[in-house]
Amino acid sequence: MAVYALTGFSLVSLLSFGYLSWDWMKPSLVADVATDPMEKSLPPTFSRPPHIIFILTDDQGYHDIGYHGSDIQTPTLDRLAAEGVKLENYYIQPICTPSRSQLITGRYQIHTGLQHSIIRPRQPNCLPLDQVTLPQKLQEAGYTTHMVGKWHLGFYKKECLPTRRGFDTFLGSLTGNVDYYTYDNCDGPGVCGYDLHEGEDVAWDQSGKYSTFLYAQRVSKILASHSPKEPIFIYVAFQAVHTPLQSPKEYIYRYRSMGNVARRKYAAMVTCMDEAVKNITWALKKYGYYDNSVIVFSTDNGGQTFSGGSNWPLRGRKGTYWEGGVRGIGFVHSPLIKRKRRTSWALVHITDWYPTLVSLARGNLSSVQGLDGYNVWPAISEGKESPRTEILHNIDPLYNHAKYGSLEDGFGIWNTAVQASIRVGEWKLLTGDPGYSDWIPPQTLTNFPGSWWNLERLTDGLRKSVWLFNITADPYERYDLSEQRPDVVRTLLMRLVHYNQTAIPVRYPAENPRAHPDFNGGAWGPWASEDDGEEWEGGREPLKSRNKKKKKCKICKLRSFFRKLNTRLMSNRI
Repeated sequence: MAVYALTGFSLVSLLSFGYLSWDWMKPSLVADVATDPMEKSLPPTFSRPPHIIFILTDDQGYHDIGYHGSDIQTPTLDRLAAEGVKLENYYIQPICTPSRSQLITGRYQIHTGLQHSIIRPRQPNCLPLDQVTLPQKLQEAGYTTHMVGKWHLGFYKKECLPTRRGFDTFLGSLTGNVDYYTYDNCDGPGVCGYDLHEGEDVAWDQSGKYSTFLYAQRVSKILASHSPKEPIFIYVAFQAVHTPLQSPKEYIYRYRSMGNVARRKYAAMVTCMDEAVKNITWALKKYGYYDNSVIVFSTDNGGQTFSGGSNWPLRGRKGTYWEGGVRGIGFVHSPLIKRKRRTSWALVHITDWYPTLVSLARGNLSSVQGLDGYNVWPAISEGKESPRTEILHNIDPLYNHAKYGSLEDGFGIWNTAVQASIRVGEWKLLTGDPGYSDWIPPQTLTNFPGSWWNLERLTDGLRKSVWLFNITADPYERYDLSEQRPDVVRTLLMRLVHYNQTAIPVRYPAENPRAHPDFNGGAWGPWASEDDGEEWEGGREPLKSRNKKKKKCKICKLRSFFRKLNTRLMSNRI
C-alpha cells in the first residue's frame, strides 16, 4: 500500500477542517434534496420542444463553485443548481478539445481520432467532417442554433468552422486561448494573431471588449431577436476561466484579501462568469423563454492548479486522468424537471448530452450509428437509474509510455505502458502515466509559490503503471487496490482491449507553416483550400508583417515557466 507524506499540513489539521472526513455520498453536504412529494408528478409531457441553453466553462476546478465549499462567490450558479438537479457523478475529459469533441459528437475520442492531446492552431486537423454534430441534429428537428465562445475543434478549412458544422451563427474564438480584451493568441515566439470571429469573418471591431461580457451580451441579443414560440439551441462556451488570468478590476477588488495573486484573479474571473450566467438567465425570463427551457451547466476539464484553480479534495489536476482532471461540475436547471431540488448520483458522461438533448428536441437518432452516449434525461428529471454503467476515459497510444509498464504487467493482454483509463461500475483502472498525481488543499493556494511544497504526495507511484480504485468508496483515490484485486484489474483490462479494437487511427498531423496568421491578414483562420489534404506539404516561412510590431508571446513564457516548475516539483518528490 502506498505511503503518504504530508508536509506543511498535518493529517489531523485536515481532518479538523472536515476535508478528509467529508462523506462523499451524503447529499445534504452538497445540495438540498426535494421533500415535496407533489414534485414527482410534475410537470406533464412537454407541450413543445424546449429551448436548450448549454453553458460550458473552461478550466473551472471541481472545488471552485460555492456549493462545493469554495471561497469563491458563485451565487447564480449555486441558486440554479439548488433549484435544479446537481450531477455529482458527472465526468468530462481532462483537456479542452476532447471534451468539446465528445459533447458535439456523442462519441469517445477514440472513435473520432482525437484521442491524443488537443488540436493546435497550426495543425491541418479538425473535428472529422463525416461526423453528424449535435447542432446539425437539432437543426433537423427544427431548431435555430447559435454558438457563442470558444470552438477549439479545428479551423484549417472553412468546412471545419462552426457555421459549417451546424450553427446558424457564431461569435467567438477558434483557437484554445486568447487575450480576454485584445483577442490575440500566440502559438510560439513570433507566431501571433487575432482570434475573434463573427460567422466566418474576423471581428476586428469587437477588440477591447472583455470576452465574458461580450458573450453574455450576444446571448441576450440573440434571445431578444428570436421568437420564444420557435425552439432555439444556444451553446455558450465561455473562455473563462482559462488563462491568461484577466478580469475587470472591480471583481478583483472583491478578493483583495487573498494572498495568492493567481487565485485572486482566478476567483474574480469565476465570479464575473457567474454574473454573466445571471444575465443570460434574466434574458431567458425577460423574453419569454424560461418556462420552456433547459439550462445545462458543465465544466470542460479539471482546474489548473498552477493557475489558481482548485480540485480539492480530488486528486490530480487538468490534463490528468485522476478524478481532479475528469470529474466535472455539472447541473441541469429547468422548470420541466419532474423532481427538482436534489442531487443525482447517476453516472453521467459528457457524451450523454448528444442523445439526451436530441431526444428532448424530439429529434431522430435512428440514423446516427455508433454513439457512445446515452439518453440520461429520465435519470436527471425523474431520478431513475442511469443507463450508463461504464466510461472509457481514454486510450492514448501516442502519449509518453510509462517507463515501468509492460505487456507482462498487463497479463499478456494489455501493455500497461500505454496511457489509458476506464471506469466500470464502482471500479476505476488507470495504466501508463495518468499525469501529475498530488492532492493540493486549497489553503496551499494562498501563498503561491512559497507554499507549493504543502502537498500530499505518494512515495511509491514513480515505479507503477497500473492503479485500481473503488471510486465509490474511495473517490479521492487514496487506496490503490491493484495488488489486492488482480481479478478486477484483468476484467477492466479486457474492457480496454475491447474498446481499443474499435478505435480509429489517431489524427495528429504535423504543424504547417502555411497556417501562420501573417498569411491571413494577421488573424487566425482557415488557410487550406477544399482540395488540400490533411497532409499538405510545402509552403514557405511566413513573412514578417511590415504594418505590425512583433508581439511578445507572454503565453509561451508562462508555458516555459510552468514546465520548469513542474520538473522541479517532480524532482523533489519524496
